[in-house]
Amino acid sequence: MPTQTVTIGSSVGLHARPAAIVAEAAEALGSDVTVNGVDASSSLMLMTLGAKFGDSVEVAGSDEAAVAQIADLLAKDLDA
Repeated sequence: MPTQTVTIGSSVGLHARPAAIVAEAAEALGSDVTVNGVDASSSLMLMTLGAKFGDSVEVAGSDEAAVAQIADLLAKDLDA
């Protein structure tokens, strides 16, 4: 299973807006992707991680391209 460690790039961490953006992208991929073991297509589950700016998280999934896409999103400042 492909995995990638990424540092949260949103200055406010994974709160509602960045989590919703990531969840929407993950759902559109049609592939199972997790962030620290929680379903990446669920914004609520992503917010429960409490990930803050600069925290490292592990993105995993069955599709390497999907993992890379979600990791790239998490590394960006989605609240800018």
